[in-house]
Amino acid sequence: MSVIKLNHGLKRVEIASTEIESELAFAYFDKLPEGERDAAFKRAFQIGVLAMQQDRLASFLAKTNNELGTELETLKIMFDLKAEIYSRSAVKGTEAEIEIANYLENLIESEGFGDEVALTGSGAGALPRNKTGDIVCTLNSRDERRIAIECKFDKGITLGELHERDWHGKNLDTICGQLFEAKANREADHAIIVLDRSSVSPAILARFEDVSYVPRVGFIAIVDSLRGDFKNLGMLYQIARDLALAEPSSDIDTDVLTLILKRITADLAKLSKVRTLVSSNIKNSQEILRIIQKETVAIEFAREYLDYVLQTGTLSKAQMLEFYSGGDVKKRFSAAEADIISLCDE
Repeated sequence: MSVIKLNHGLKRVEIASTEIESELAFAYFDKLPEGERDAAFKRAFQIGVLAMQQDRLASFLAKTNNELGTELETLKIMFDLKAEIYSRSAVKGTEAEIEIANYLENLIESEGFGDEVALTGSGAGALPRNKTGDIVCTLNSRDERRIAIECKFDKGITLGELHERDWHGKNLDTICGQLFEAKANREADHAIIVLDRSSVSPAILARFEDVSYVPRVGFIAIVDSLRGDFKNLGMLYQIARDLALAEPSSDIDTDVLTLILKRITADLAKLSKVRTLVSSNIKNSQEILRIIQKETVAIEFAREYLDYVLQTGTLSKAQMLEFYSGGDVKKRFSAAEADIISLCDE
């Protein structure tokens, strides 16, 4: 007996009690709060009907009767539908929060961290009636260390540094405002704001491009949610995590700490840009690999100094000179460069 019945009078599709065996569907609905699942199912059903109505799907499957052809067309349809859904900012934000939470869970598992990820955007935090802070990561599953992540896919958002604030106005919906608010509302040690490449304003994109650190405020990660590319967030999450777990001394030199963090985020921005070039310019692969390795070595060098400052509070004059001059970065890179040259010459 068919589980689908049509009510022609009401022009309604009626579905009898049934079960759907699908790991993909189970994983998606398992991430949603129980109260949101019915609406999500209706939306998924409507999207599926739209997909089945596409002439190119029927034509493609008629010509390619093999598993590879089916998989390729399915992926193409999924991408097209995702692009259509993401053109609506409200849906985009909700979908992206789930994807980002999934990405962080996978990152945490692959790195062997003991962190917990929670979607918190639908509930109020420490501030009355305030929901800022869409995701909270509890480090090593202990309540005393948290990172708050705010997803803001809004073309109108500005940086909003303190000297730009109009104290007579009420709007805190700026990058700095959201970072301050997320930390306070979720009682977090650090905050990261996630902006999307397709919706962020050209001015913000030109200024930050990939990743950035605003001293004493928080981190900025620009991702490409349409393509599922969240690596910029992943890099910043690991830095924020190091800072939160470091337990620095009370007399830490914040100016030195800020200097090192700025250097790390600058190198991360270069590294992220180069990784994008890899996929579109294979002919320059050797040079691209050299730059990736060069910036990776620089980041590792800077993180060693970051760890030292977090433990001791500052750097000596000699250490500051060595950090400024780059220490043995050139030597470290030379060893790796030989491998790159031999790899590309094979």
